Amino acid sequence: MSGTADIGLIGLAVMGQNLVLNMNDHGYTVAVYNRTTERVDEFIAGPAAGTAVMGFHSVESLVASLTSPRRIMLMVKAGPPTDAVIDQLTPLLHSGDILIDGGNAHFEDTRRRTRDLESKGLRFIGTGVSGGEEGARHGPALMPGGSPDAWPHVRDILQAIAAKVDDGSPCCHWVGSDGSGHFVKMVHNGIEYGDMQVIAEAYHLMRSGLGMTNAEMAATLTEWGAGVLDSYLIHIAADVLGFVDDDGTQTIDVILDAAGQKGTGKWTAISSLEVGQPVTLVAEAVYARIVSSLKEERVAAAARVGGAITPIEADRRGFVRAVHDALYASKIVSYAQGFMLLRAAAHEYDWDLDYGQIAQLWREGAIIKAAFLDDITAAYTRDPDIASLVLDPFFSKALRSAEEAWRTVVATAVHAGIPVPAYGTALAFYDAYRTERLPANMIQALRDYFGAHTYERIDRPRGEFFHTNWTGTGGSTTAGSYSA
Repeated sequence: MSGTADIGLIGLAVMGQNLVLNMNDHGYTVAVYNRTTERVDEFIAGPAAGTAVMGFHSVESLVASLTSPRRIMLMVKAGPPTDAVIDQLTPLLHSGDILIDGGNAHFEDTRRRTRDLESKGLRFIGTGVSGGEEGARHGPALMPGGSPDAWPHVRDILQAIAAKVDDGSPCCHWVGSDGSGHFVKMVHNGIEYGDMQVIAEAYHLMRSGLGMTNAEMAATLTEWGAGVLDSYLIHIAADVLGFVDDDGTQTIDVILDAAGQKGTGKWTAISSLEVGQPVTLVAEAVYARIVSSLKEERVAAAARVGGAITPIEADRRGFVRAVHDALYASKIVSYAQGFMLLRAAAHEYDWDLDYGQIAQLWREGAIIKAAFLDDITAAYTRDPDIASLVLDPFFSKALRSAEEAWRTVVATAVHAGIPVPAYGTALAFYDAYRTERLPANMIQALRDYFGAHTYERIDRPRGEFFHTNWTGTGGSTTAGSYSA
């Protein structure tokens, strides 16, 4: 017999609590459970006091409280803890019931869980949730994917709690089958790594290269946020630079320069290697965090081999404009690479992805929300099959306009001894992607010389492979095609 609650939620950390309150605000009755049952009581007596939220001390009682088909959202730690909760719930559910994983799951786990649960007559959704605590409470960006026939049963709830763009459209649409929703969230997080790195490099250039004060940099970012760089991260970076502790200390100046990470940027880089796409800026952003974490080693190296930065002798106003352009161009490349990864993954995993719609999912609520995303949607409206955003007329014009300043910034940073891995790799990709003939023929010749890996020829059709007996003693046996 069905209960009265519209949806259940398991996992009452801050994200789970805020999503519950968001659902309650939109008229849904939510049943909640947490492994540590004291947290259930604290939530019901505290943040959820006076609401219709129902608290339970067992999964059995939570399941019994739900209307049919039962809908249960999991907001627990990714990996084995999620599997443990699913295993606990499965025997209690009936055919057609729906589990929704809102954690930062790896997309392969979501693919496996979708297959396993569908084989038992259940339905599964893995949804990316972006926007942090504030987004969860007032409107996150949601990226659901999994069992397609589950979507009609959860659409109204998820779209109600999602962030909305100016015309009221929700930043929540069905992404695709099995792990596609969590894959899109992974790419979102990878791009987020890149966005933060390009901002950090601008900060480094202005602070260490030009000697600008925090107030001057905050004003600069505020100005940038009124133009093509209008984005959540630019705006909060300006806030960070202007924040002062109670004792008058500027907070940014006392934060240790060692960046942490939770793994989604690394997953993005690994996935790009697995499907053969050059998501170089995200990879460099991950590596930059790794280098930053070697704080003690960096301090020792600075003392031993010298770490002085040469001040940048340039017109300050002009160079700051150049940094703006370098950041914008690098951002374009990063998003182009991210969407190239999505395109390759769609082919690899047989997903039907709408890239313009994905950009709109991130337009509000998401950490990477930016006006810039409307330009991406417009690009895919013009040509849904475009191989890369670099080729779109709007973005190719923007890159050409920024190119001179971009090169100036990278060259100046090199001379000053200021690392700009994101700007540098973005420029290298841009140059390589539009170079008709790269030196990879030398790589293929060397591979064929020492390993008989074969090569293709420019005077023969693609797909024909050749081997040269470079030494006269190697014979004609090959190791297979060069992709091996």
